[in-house]
Amino acid sequence: MSRPYISVEIDRNVRSMAKNRCGYCLSPQKLVMARLEIEHIIPVSKGGSSEESNLWLACPICNSHKAGKIEAIDPVTDEVVALFNPRTQVWVEHFAWAEDGIRILGKTPTGRATVRALSLDSDFDALEVRSYWVQAGWHPPKD
Repeated sequence: MSRPYISVEIDRNVRSMAKNRCGYCLSPQKLVMARLEIEHIIPVSKGGSSEESNLWLACPICNSHKAGKIEAIDPVTDEVVALFNPRTQVWVEHFAWAEDGIRILGKTPTGRATVRALSLDSDFDALEVRSYWVQAGWHPPKD
C-alpha cells in the first residue's frame, strides 16, 4: 500500500503544531536520529483521511508500534478504549513520567491502553536512548 500524499504545507503545519516532537513519547526532533513521521491518528486502513485534522507527528518507534491501531485494552479495567489522540487530548492528563524519567505511565484508561499498545514503558531501544537523555539532562521534557 502506497503512502498517501501529504503536501509540504500540511507537513510544515503539523510539525509546527506538534512542536516538532512525537505526540506519544514527546521525543523532540532535535534528539531523534530519524525524521519524525507524519502519522494518521485514524489510520487510512481504518478509514482515516489525510486531512490535516487527522495528522500528527510520531517518532518511528511509536509509529511502528501504533501501526493500524485505534484502540486497545486498558490493563486495569480490561475495557477496550480509544488510543490517545495527541491532536485533541492533553498529554499530561493521560500520562506521567516515571520517577526515573525513562518510562511513561498511564494515568487514565486511555493513557494505560496507549502505554501498553505503543510499548511506551517497555520498548528497549526507546528506554535505552531516554536513559542517555536523562543522564545528559535533556529529559524528561519540562512542558
